[in-house]
Amino acid sequence: MAAQGISAQERWDTAGFVENATFYRDGFGLSKSRNTAQFEFSKEFGKKMGLSNFRVSGTLRATYDAVYDLNDDEWGDGAGGPRSFQNFGSTTAQALFGGNGDSPWGSSILGNAGAAAGNPIPPGFLFDVAGNPNEGLKVLGEDFHGPNGGVTIGVPVRPCDDDSRGCNLDDYMDFDTNDLRYPDFNDQLDFIRELYVEGSIPTGTMSELFLRIGKQQVVWGRTDLFRVLDIINPVDYQRHNIYDELEDIRIPQWMATAEYRFGAIGGFDDLNFQAVWNFDQFRPNNLGQGGGPYNILDAASFFRAMNNCWDNGCTVSNFVPAAAIGLTDDPGLLAADFAPGVIGIRDVDLPDWELGNTQGGVKLEGVYKSVGFSLNYYHYFQQLPVLRGGIPATNAFTGEVGVWDHLIAFDVNFPEVDLFGGSLDFYVDPIKSVFRVEAAYTQGEEIQNTLDPQLYSETDMFRWVLGWDRNTFIPFLNKTRAFLISAQVFGEHVLDHELEQRPLGVAGMPNWEDNYIATLLIKGWYKSDTISPQVIMAWDYEAGAGTIAPSVDWLISDNWRLLVGFNIKVGDDMADQSFDDCRTCNPFPPFTATPAHADPFQSGSVGLSGIEPLGRFRAGPLGSASQEDEFQVTLRYRF
Repeated sequence: MAAQGISAQERWDTAGFVENATFYRDGFGLSKSRNTAQFEFSKEFGKKMGLSNFRVSGTLRATYDAVYDLNDDEWGDGAGGPRSFQNFGSTTAQALFGGNGDSPWGSSILGNAGAAAGNPIPPGFLFDVAGNPNEGLKVLGEDFHGPNGGVTIGVPVRPCDDDSRGCNLDDYMDFDTNDLRYPDFNDQLDFIRELYVEGSIPTGTMSELFLRIGKQQVVWGRTDLFRVLDIINPVDYQRHNIYDELEDIRIPQWMATAEYRFGAIGGFDDLNFQAVWNFDQFRPNNLGQGGGPYNILDAASFFRAMNNCWDNGCTVSNFVPAAAIGLTDDPGLLAADFAPGVIGIRDVDLPDWELGNTQGGVKLEGVYKSVGFSLNYYHYFQQLPVLRGGIPATNAFTGEVGVWDHLIAFDVNFPEVDLFGGSLDFYVDPIKSVFRVEAAYTQGEEIQNTLDPQLYSETDMFRWVLGWDRNTFIPFLNKTRAFLISAQVFGEHVLDHELEQRPLGVAGMPNWEDNYIATLLIKGWYKSDTISPQVIMAWDYEAGAGTIAPSVDWLISDNWRLLVGFNIKVGDDMADQSFDDCRTCNPFPPFTATPAHADPFQSGSVGLSGIEPLGRFRAGPLGSASQEDEFQVTLRYRF
């Protein structure tokens, strides 16, 4: 009998699933054919190594996304093609190139075409088209908007093993075809979703010290879609933008946690103190890759285009007035061919692993008179990139190498941030509702700022969310089963916001000083809870953009589950947003000065705006995905 007891205690608990998620995007065809196998295991060993309830747990995941093979003309080795770039309103370009006057990549009047015609072209406006050809390209933002007289750049969109242009940021946005097909199998061993040991040390009749070490997710927040306190693990937005469950897109990290559980003490119904040490190599959020189907804010396209600009040169549309290069009878704007090392993204500064670069924090949480609360502190590296100017670059007009104020030449950085926050959750019986509140104040974040000579600045940020959950009967839909209604309002305030009116428009920080995003979930159940329809809606107040995602979840049996749904974008899109694009930042005075510059020898923006590149920050994650309407089918077998 004793042997039987030990055997039962030491039996492995296992579970898992295999799944296919197939998504079809309007205008693009197949956008996802993701096949996933996940295996979960856990085993309790009783008392081991001085710990009670010693347990080993793990989750392994393997993913193959066949979309890069099945729809390779959009996302694989056949993506993109030759592209031309706008010369807005230029009569010279219309006469030279015909049609609407667009000039092919690497064939601008201020550039290779001008040089071929025998015109004197400054040294910074030529690049080798043989080494940087007009193939495998898209125009930045073309899936969302036209150039509309603004700047655009060519984006290499094929996987990095098929086209290495724009893939020279070491270990950052440099995925080859297999990295995209099999995202869990990489140098960071992401196929290990969880692998940790845990146990507790009793310290009293009601108290204990709980310890866990290994690869894991540490969850501090209680929100869906967007995060306020839940910032310990970075997020893989390449998997499905913001729409997958956070537990599926958090990037697990090697961490140690220690939690002292006081139990009921003093006036508290429960009280715990947790310390978290993230000793893993820093990893930022995965924003996707230029040319990929899920590319939040389309930021990875901009990064890849700009890295190619730095390494190989590039064509930029509508960059200079024709009159500025002596075509005084031409009222339009001209594209320009920039040489390598003039503009673009040079490098990425990912923090090296060393003890001083590890991240960590503490949380005090408990329950007081039926109100749950937490107080949180965490020190970490910003998980979203910032572009820092002020790097040595070539003056396009003189060939001199130096540091030029207000020049769009950058390194990618991830500054250190301190977060102070807290949360409350409580039940209000008269209205049968649960309310959730989270707030976070951060110091040290950096965002872009076209008023600053290095085009970025540091600011404190305040973020908050108010959530409401209620089970509510809707009799005309279901008389016997309540619906779950869950609403959230997220707020963000940039404390050190800068925005100034300049002669041609506003300049400063593209982020809204205050913005609000509201979400609403309505979920019901039928047929003994085997059929569950729901609709999720989200609306970005300042961007004027939203999404509606209705779906039906059918539990066919204990093993089989089918989920069918749509994700439809509504409201404004990226084309409805614009911001200072730094065409008029005068980085090479007096050559780049405009009549609006009071002092042609002083750098600084006079505010000429376009959709690219900073309009994406105004559009946000909803507006910048405006052309991503999808029909989605997921079939899962659980064992």
